Amino acid sequence: MTLFLTRSSFGKAMNTFQAISLLGIAVFTLIAWALSRDIKRINYRLLFWGFALQFAFAWFVFQSAAGQNLFGGINVAVIATVDAALEGPKFVFGSLADPVASEKNGIGFLLFFQGLSTVLVISALLAILYHVGIMSRLLKLFAAVFSVLTRISGAESLVAAANMFVGNESLLAIRPCLPKLTRSEWCVVLSCCMATISANVIGLYVGVLRDVFPSIAGHLVSATIISIPAAVLLAKLAVPETETPETLGVRIEPHYEKENSLVEAVLSGGENGFKMIVGITTMLIAVVGLLAIANLLLGWGGNQVNPLLGLAGNWSIQGALSYVFYPFVWLMGVPSADISVVANLLGTRMVATEIPAYFALAQLIGENVIEPRSAVIAAYALCGFTHLPSLAIFVGGAAALAPSRKADIAAVAWKALFIATLACLMTGAMAGLFCDHSTVLLPTPAPQP
Repeated sequence: MTLFLTRSSFGKAMNTFQAISLLGIAVFTLIAWALSRDIKRINYRLLFWGFALQFAFAWFVFQSAAGQNLFGGINVAVIATVDAALEGPKFVFGSLADPVASEKNGIGFLLFFQGLSTVLVISALLAILYHVGIMSRLLKLFAAVFSVLTRISGAESLVAAANMFVGNESLLAIRPCLPKLTRSEWCVVLSCCMATISANVIGLYVGVLRDVFPSIAGHLVSATIISIPAAVLLAKLAVPETETPETLGVRIEPHYEKENSLVEAVLSGGENGFKMIVGITTMLIAVVGLLAIANLLLGWGGNQVNPLLGLAGNWSIQGALSYVFYPFVWLMGVPSADISVVANLLGTRMVATEIPAYFALAQLIGENVIEPRSAVIAAYALCGFTHLPSLAIFVGGAAALAPSRKADIAAVAWKALFIATLACLMTGAMAGLFCDHSTVLLPTPAPQP
């Protein structure tokens, strides 16, 4: 089984949507450049390699036979791992954690039992990989690549590498360096954290989308990798380095407090996964509930205002944000018929996290409401913690680890969220540039009655 259908000849004339995607990449870059505090300080070597890494990897994934086969294998491996991880929840919760049984019983997908429960198992797996040294070797390898090509600091390189696998925990990898980071480094660190998703939640999104989008696991891995150089590039454009980082030209070792035994590592990883489940559950219940209340009030107010202004339709926060995202969605190369629905998904992600947005995307695909190309671009653009709750999580976590730097962290926090959002949009545009009907195994259309 492979992620892609056939090898494409991208040398053919670029279609209109791909040309728009290319324009979008340029516009997103110019926006970050326009935000720059000191244009003269921009590292143009980083600019070159940031683009080169994104283009090369996106071409490899979408256009080369080797990339198609590799990420087809990754897709199969991730889904198999998620299925295996469900055996623990099935043992404890029975049919509630079994997607097949719950579907047969008319219950449907249960987020807590079939999605969030895999977070605990995969967190324990990551803890094992850290304990035996595999994760540290991977981090050092990817960090070395970033450091050599882009000449960013060792701390920035290590965080960029760590965010391919973990989320907030990436800050712990450079914990000894945190008090001495420059303001530019803080912008890169926070942008990378928010522009990606962590490995222990991929199973959650796979569970939501796999039935209507069988290749989603490979795409999520691909999106995370493409977003890293995008986040670094845009962050360094917006906040160029004006100081001399302490770890510039230095390859630092990942900081990891190793457990005494493998069993202790599993327990620790499981406990961290459980804390994450509790945090995600609490956040979703609170945020989605508050959003519904806010939309109720907006709807009531809109019903009073609409007749006066001659307007129609329901008012909502995500609906209002969708107008903000509308031009950005067009610039990603989304077909005109789907721009409003994809913009609404991004608006939903901004206030209610990417989880409800991915649920909505799954429904759109299942009901054949959205074109396959649009679904692929949306999946890439949504693949990041670029929302208001994550801003609180990452900024709060960073401030707790480096209390002496609270002022600098707060100074770049909102800009980092904006840069991370731009990075995800650029990743969506990269997918739009290289995605065509002959290359990618697109979402499976729902069977017609």
